[in-house]
Amino acid sequence: MKDWQWNHKIFNVQEDNFDSLALELFRFQYENNAVYKAYADALKIKPASVRNIQDIPFLPIEFFKSQRVVSTSFEPIRVFESSGTTGMSGSLHYVKDISLYEESFIKGFEMFYGPVSDYCLLCLLPSYLERKNSSLVYMADKLIRLSGHPQSNFYLYDTDKLAEVIIELEKNKQKTILFGVLFALLDFADKYPVPLKYTIVMETGGMKGRKQEMIRREAHEILKKKFGITSIHSEYGMTEALSQAYSKGEGLFHCPPWFKVLVRDEDDPMQVARAGTGVLNMIDLANVYSCCFIAGEDAVKKDTNGSFEILGRTDNSDLRGCSLMVM
Repeated sequence: MKDWQWNHKIFNVQEDNFDSLALELFRFQYENNAVYKAYADALKIKPASVRNIQDIPFLPIEFFKSQRVVSTSFEPIRVFESSGTTGMSGSLHYVKDISLYEESFIKGFEMFYGPVSDYCLLCLLPSYLERKNSSLVYMADKLIRLSGHPQSNFYLYDTDKLAEVIIELEKNKQKTILFGVLFALLDFADKYPVPLKYTIVMETGGMKGRKQEMIRREAHEILKKKFGITSIHSEYGMTEALSQAYSKGEGLFHCPPWFKVLVRDEDDPMQVARAGTGVLNMIDLANVYSCCFIAGEDAVKKDTNGSFEILGRTDNSDLRGCSLMVM
């Protein structure tokens, strides 16, 4: 199948044909991804025996740290790298077609929030020039440019200016998104507790290894009090995938149609359910040239309506995440 045909099928998928497309991509990746095939073979799983998405083998996310996880042979146009502490190896995501990633995050954002051009986007993240290998920073940089607003920018190291900009935007009733890692948002809120009416505060995780660790719910309560708002939005994504989920409050995430979360049993990873409590398995159809089927490390609670909640990291997971980008 040609590249554009995959794009068309992936971003036009609906609930009633998601499973069939996922199974098609499983067979494609089994045949064209040496690492994934070796993993499935080691489990003695053959394509003929896989008849539903719960039968699909999910590649442990650790493989992205030690193996070149690619489907088909290509020279990557980008290599995204996860954040990690000194001495820890990060995940590498070899990207064949950057337009797949851009289409995924733009369509995903606009599905939940409407046109990017409606917003001024203020980012408490390192700039693109500092972290070219970060998929999150790449996404933020592209959305900043698509917003077209003159004050959309990165403000991690100029919070005095950020406070001035927010006050001006609020005065002008400009729809705004303040987007950043959680610890940076907490620091900013503590220094500049500006009442917000037209600004969405959206965090993208990031407390591990920074200050006193707290659960996401506690951090959200602090931010709501400081900014005088009723909800904190969240973005959930990872280096190894090309799609994101969003929460508009209460820590409940929703996925775009081409992205789905399943739940595996912590003691028996081959036991996978469509809902319940366990460890995250994700199906990201946009990951067509990497691996669509990833066994993550977050504990999750998944509802039958498709929403899910992140309960925390599993005990044996590495220290990693957005907070480490600016250490």
